[in-house]
Amino acid sequence: MARGKSSIGKTLVWGLLILVVMGFGAFGTVNFSGGLRGIGSVGDTEISVNDYSRALQNEMRAFEAQTGQPMTLDQAQQFGLDRQVLAQVVTNAALDDEAARIGLSVGDDQVAEALSQVGAFQGPDGKFNRESYAFALRNTGLTEAEFEDDLRSESARNLLNSAVYSGTTLPDTYVDTLLGWAGETRDFTWARLGADALKTGLPVATDEELQTWYDAHVAQFTLPETKVITYAWITPDMIVDSVELDEATLRAAYDERSAEFNLPERRLVERLVFGNEAEAQQAMDRITSGEIGFEGLVEERGLQLADTDLGDVTKGELDEAGDGVYALDTGEVAGPLPSNLGPALYRVNAILHAQETPFEEAVPSLRDELALDRARRVIEGMAQSLDDELAGGATLEELASDTEMELGTIAWTQQSDETIAGYDAFREAAQAVTADDYPSISDLGDGGVFALRLDEIRPPAPRPFEEVRDEVAAGWDKDKTTEMLVAQAEELAQQIAGGASFADLGLEPMQEQTLTRDAQIPDMPGGLLEAAFEMQPGEARALPGDGAALIMQLDAVTPVDRESDASKQLEGLLKDRAASSVAQDLFRAFVTDIQERAGVNIDQQAVNAVHTNFR
Repeated sequence: MARGKSSIGKTLVWGLLILVVMGFGAFGTVNFSGGLRGIGSVGDTEISVNDYSRALQNEMRAFEAQTGQPMTLDQAQQFGLDRQVLAQVVTNAALDDEAARIGLSVGDDQVAEALSQVGAFQGPDGKFNRESYAFALRNTGLTEAEFEDDLRSESARNLLNSAVYSGTTLPDTYVDTLLGWAGETRDFTWARLGADALKTGLPVATDEELQTWYDAHVAQFTLPETKVITYAWITPDMIVDSVELDEATLRAAYDERSAEFNLPERRLVERLVFGNEAEAQQAMDRITSGEIGFEGLVEERGLQLADTDLGDVTKGELDEAGDGVYALDTGEVAGPLPSNLGPALYRVNAILHAQETPFEEAVPSLRDELALDRARRVIEGMAQSLDDELAGGATLEELASDTEMELGTIAWTQQSDETIAGYDAFREAAQAVTADDYPSISDLGDGGVFALRLDEIRPPAPRPFEEVRDEVAAGWDKDKTTEMLVAQAEELAQQIAGGASFADLGLEPMQEQTLTRDAQIPDMPGGLLEAAFEMQPGEARALPGDGAALIMQLDAVTPVDRESDASKQLEGLLKDRAASSVAQDLFRAFVTDIQERAGVNIDQQAVNAVHTNFR
C-alpha cells in the first residue's frame, strides 16, 4: 500500500516503472483485440485490461530483479503475485471512483510539471522534449492521452491517501503507555536449585507413570517421514587394497617428489632493512652494547615483527647473506649483511636441520596415495558401463553381485548421517527420489559413485514405547526432579519474601540490573525475565528449570527516563510505528467502504485472457 506524501510523487514512480518495463521488454506490449477492454469495474470506474497487464508485468520484473532469475506466469501465480496485483488494481479503481464521485482532481499545470520531471521525457538540454515523450509512450503501447489520464488519476488517488495518512495522530497517553511499557527496567536476584539439593530420594516410576509420560510427550519420540532406500556404492577406499603398484611406479613417484622427501637445512629468519650501511651498523652497535633488542628496533621503525618475517629459508635463498646468517645460533643477530632491498640485520629464530627420507621409508605413504588415485581412476572408468547396465534394466542387486559395488539399505530421514548418508550428494538424491525414478549412477564427490532406489515411504510414526523406555524413564526422572525441587523452592521463596536473604538459605545469588523486557542475557534461564515483569518489588517466586528449580526476588522497578536520548529515540519510533499502523488500518477500512458502496465486479474470463497473453 502506498503512503501518499504528495499529489504527484507516487505518479512519478508509477510512470518510471512503466519505462522500466520498456527497457526489459521481454514480454513486449500486450495487445488485446476483439473488444476486450476491461477485466471488471468498481462502481462506474472500469479496470482496464492494460492496467492489469502492465501492473502484473511490473511485479514480475521487480521479482526478477531481486532474484536474478526469469519468472513465468505459472511461477507468478504460485507466489500469488497475480492475486496481489488484482487486489491493487481493484483498490486503485475504488479510489478513482471515489475521487470522481467527490469531484477530486488535479489541474493541467500539475500534470505538466510532473511530466517535465521525468528524465526519460527530457531532451539533451535537460528540458521536456515532446519527441522523447511520444517515443517513450509509443514503446509502452500508451497514447499521450492515456498516460496523462493515468497520471491525473494517480495524483488524485495520492490526495486521498494523504488525507488518510496525514490526518492520523495519536494521543500522548497512548504513546506514553507504550514508552513506559517498553522502557521501564527491572532489578532482580535469582539462584538455581540443582538436583543435589533434593531433600528426599527420587521415587521409582511405575510402568503406568512411564506410559502416561510417554503419551504426553509422544511428539519427541515420533520419527519423521522415512524413506527406505536400497543403494549400491563403491568408493576408492573399498578397492584400494586390490590396486597393485610395482616398484618402478613407486620409484618414479619418489623421484618426482624428491624435494618433498629430502629437505635441505633451513633457518627461520627475520630481516630488518635500513636505508644505508651506516644506519644498519649503528643499529647493530646498539644491539651489541645491549642498549636495545631486535624487537625494539622493529618497534622504533613503526613495524610489526610479522613485517620482518622471511619464514624458513635455505642458505641459497639468502644469497650473499647466506654464510653470515647460517653462522648464527638461535636468537642471535648478524649484520649489516646485504639483501635485495639494501643493508639489513638478520635474526635467526630456529634452525631446521636437513631431513632426508629414503625411498624405503617413503614407500608406505607413496603407496597409499598412488593406490587411492588409481582406485579413483578405476571407478571413473567403470562409471559409464555401470550406468549403461542400469539403463538396460539391471537391478542394484545384480550390479552389486557382478561388480565390486556394495549393496546396502537405509531407513533415511533428513537427520540421517551414518555411512553413505554422510555424503551431501547422497542426501540430496535421497531427498529428491520418488517411486517413479529409475536408479542411475551419480558421483559421491570423493571419487566414489552410487545408485539408489526408493523401496518404501514410511509416514511419521512414534517409536514403540518399549524401544524408547530408557529415554522415557530419563525424561520422567528429570520432570519429577524439577517438580520436587520447585516444591522446595517455593518454601525458600516464602522465607525470602519474609526477609531472609539468599545467603542465609545457603543459596548462591546472582543479580541482574536495569533489564528491559527485550534484554538478551547469555546463560540466564528462560522464564526469569518474563516473571520479573509480572512481579512487584520484594515479591519472591519459584520457577521450574530444566531438571532444576529457580528462585527469584524482584528488587526494584525503574520507570523509563523520559529525558534520556535513548527514550526520546524510542518515543519517536513508537509514535511513527503506531501512527503508521493505525493509518494503514484506516486506509483499509476506507477502501473497503468504497468497494462496498460502489460494488466490485471482476470478469474472470477477461483476467484469464490476460494471463493467456503472458504464456
